Amino acid sequence: MQILGVYVRYETVMLALIVVFILSLIAQGKVKRVFKRYNTVPAARNIPAYQAAQEMLLDNGSAVTVHPVQGTLTDHYDPRNDTVGLSTEVYNSSSVAALAIAAHEIGHVLQYQENYAPIRWRTAVLPVANIGATFGPYMILIGLFMNMYPLAVIGLALYGAMFLFQLVTLPVEFNASQRGLELLDRGGYIDYANRNDARKVLSAAAWTYVLAALGSLLSFLRFFMLVNGNRRRN
Repeated sequence: MQILGVYVRYETVMLALIVVFILSLIAQGKVKRVFKRYNTVPAARNIPAYQAAQEMLLDNGSAVTVHPVQGTLTDHYDPRNDTVGLSTEVYNSSSVAALAIAAHEIGHVLQYQENYAPIRWRTAVLPVANIGATFGPYMILIGLFMNMYPLAVIGLALYGAMFLFQLVTLPVEFNASQRGLELLDRGGYIDYANRNDARKVLSAAAWTYVLAALGSLLSFLRFFMLVNGNRRRN
């Protein structure tokens, strides 16, 4: 079928999905390897990541609290209860990798604090994206199987919200990383040599979001081709 004037085959999309899936596994493995490598490199300021995060929050007038969470690389900011969770490997570590990850999460805090536009868009689309990820594919397949084209279209629209969420996530994550590097520089947590190491940690994580967005686009395209093909046959 033609999309934006380009002829695309279903088999091509499926092959691209497989390639992206493999690349995603590779990227996730790289994140762990890069973290492990730079988690042994001490930062310029020899303080644990949780303390650095608390200082960054205080310096920016934030009342968000920091606490440890179980798991590996489960670090996150939860705006619902204003807490930053740092994984056990990060919380007490004073490495470049740990401080980079902590600073990235504080970057998210500042995004909410400053009402950063992409974070508002992502928050707005999240409920629909969750519904689309859970029910969208089933609605599409049931609609196609029972020859109920409107149901398949609704499912496709809901599933498209998941791609939109992944797409909006890209500027959110890249901006949080940039903010994190600036926080590390400003607070003297890293020196010139550390900065390149911290950037490598954050860049490795960024690629997982890029591939996730690409995977969502290809999945949406696959379902779109199925629904469009069914409509033409009927």
